[in-house]
Amino acid sequence: MQAGPVARQKGAAAIEFVAVFMIFFTVFYGLVSYTLPMLMLQSFNQASSEAVRRCVALDPSSETYDDDVQALAHAVIREQLAWMPEALDFQPADAQVSMDDDKLLKVTINYPKSKLHKVLPLLVIPLIGEVPRLPESLQAEASLQL
Repeated sequence: MQAGPVARQKGAAAIEFVAVFMIFFTVFYGLVSYTLPMLMLQSFNQASSEAVRRCVALDPSSETYDDDVQALAHAVIREQLAWMPEALDFQPADAQVSMDDDKLLKVTINYPKSKLHKVLPLLVIPLIGEVPRLPESLQAEASLQL
């Protein structure tokens, strides 16, 4: 007795399911895994901008003006990024505060991708590649002429 058309199609349905599952899983994982880096990048932008804004309130005629700017900017960055869990390993050294001779204050935050991959696994999916595909570092910068 020969198998009917339904019995002959079982293998094809399994192969189709695998292909469709890989696509849907990649889209879902991409959606979930890009959320954290985007949230972090927006937080870095907010923290660096707020640090620059608050430094405007300092007295430029003070003898310790440059040190005050450094201290306040780092304090604001710590305050703004206090929500980040310790597992993300954000360090004060990830933020640089500099002021040149023209009183251009620049606050830069560089967060390396390697720290993020300790928390967020990197998947290499055939035909698609790395998910999430991120730059070598998440970077935010704000500057203001004082």
